[in-house]
Amino acid sequence: MLEIMDLSMVNWARAQFALTAMYHWLFVPLTLGITWIIAFFHTIYVKTGNEEWKRLTKFWMKLFGINFAIGVATGIILEFEFGTNWSNYSWMVGDIFGAPLAIEGIFAFFLEATFFAVMFFGWNRVSKGFHLFSTWMVAIGSNMSAVWILVANAWMQYPVGQAFNPETARFEMQSFAEVALSPYAINKFTHATSSSMLTAALFIISISSWYLLRGRHQLMAKRSIVVAAVLGVFASIFTIVNGDESAYEIAQVQPMKLAAFEGLYEGQINAGLAAFGIVNRDKQVFDDQKPFHFEVHFPYLLGLMANRSFNSFVPGMKDLVYGNPEYNIMGSAQKMVRGKEAIANLDSYRHAKKSGDEEAAATYLSAFNETKEFLGYGYLRTPEEAVPPVALSFYAFHVMVSLGTLFPLIFIAYLYFTKKGTLERKKWLLGFGTITYFLGLIAGQAGWVVAEVGRQPWTIQGLLPVTVARTNLTTATVQTTFFIFLFLFTALLIAEISIMLKQISIGPEEN
Repeated sequence: MLEIMDLSMVNWARAQFALTAMYHWLFVPLTLGITWIIAFFHTIYVKTGNEEWKRLTKFWMKLFGINFAIGVATGIILEFEFGTNWSNYSWMVGDIFGAPLAIEGIFAFFLEATFFAVMFFGWNRVSKGFHLFSTWMVAIGSNMSAVWILVANAWMQYPVGQAFNPETARFEMQSFAEVALSPYAINKFTHATSSSMLTAALFIISISSWYLLRGRHQLMAKRSIVVAAVLGVFASIFTIVNGDESAYEIAQVQPMKLAAFEGLYEGQINAGLAAFGIVNRDKQVFDDQKPFHFEVHFPYLLGLMANRSFNSFVPGMKDLVYGNPEYNIMGSAQKMVRGKEAIANLDSYRHAKKSGDEEAAATYLSAFNETKEFLGYGYLRTPEEAVPPVALSFYAFHVMVSLGTLFPLIFIAYLYFTKKGTLERKKWLLGFGTITYFLGLIAGQAGWVVAEVGRQPWTIQGLLPVTVARTNLTTATVQTTFFIFLFLFTALLIAEISIMLKQISIGPEEN
């Protein structure tokens, strides 16, 4: 009964963290991306002295400020939840996970906050050069904040630069450089920030399209569209390229995640890349049911994406659960055996140390060190528990990829018709353009679903499952706070939308 209650609490804690993170990510991409675009607008104003560019800059700056204020509120709550719902995790990895977050708070946040007031209130109060410098520093500071948060998240996906201390049962940092500069961290940062600029460009295009449809602020709207679309094209291409590189990194260090979001149960040579499919939700890793009710594949491309080779073997979920000796793949079933040995030897070592038996302690420590890399698997109940939710991972990944492919075409279409001077007459494009920002938000949310759902059941990949990382709270307590946060975040979202719509309706200040 206790185990059932614990699992219920864990699931509610997962749901609460997912709720907070998804609400937070409604605001973050716009904050990260639009600061760069505003800096470009501001630069054009300073270079040209044209007052229209000043009006334009101040308008988008105002919308950024509204979004930033709401985003901060959800971000603070998100960090507190590590302590409230995941205290075992915070205690076990505080040495490592806390360092990037501390740097984010001390360095990046203060860099951003220092220049934030100058950017907003420095018009005609400081020199144009220093004011422009402040705008660029806000953009840099915002994205520096993202660096350290994404480094922390990347470490959870690919834990490097750390060692487990059997004396304290904690993970301790061995190399900050490995943590901060791991390939996974670099790819996560570049992908998140480039996709954020893409989302911000869509935000500007959506609002500008609305103005053009109504014949309002047409000069401002056209100029905004040109800058946003040009930056959007580059951001889209960069997002696609580093998205492919991220998929390659996932194949190397999180092969189960790759298999899940491709719906690959049986490992294959020359595996095809799933373009579309309807997942069979009843399919289990141990049965012979078909994984899809319907599917379309691009032949051979999965091997190229995963291993940069057409003739390579891509392991499926069955290989990763039960093992595949032919390709030297140890499954979670075998890792569980070694993990339980590691737990037993760790317990014996600590008891021997406590009783003063140094010889026995040394023996148990040596045995533990041989199997410590499988420690997390010892806490799994079944080998199949290592498989993440397949349908959710598959659909989220393919929604993200499909929309990511569409966005550069949208930007190119806007630039093409702007150059021809016929954009105002393309009502179909402007009408579609008004909703593109929401498509950008959907793509961003889907990307985080892939990243976080795809690595379940792990808090730290392969080392710490979520069932161990939890806090000893009752299910009712977490349920209560879940609904409190749901109400609070929804109220904040409604407030932002109301304020945004009012400012958009008013439009830029007239001279």
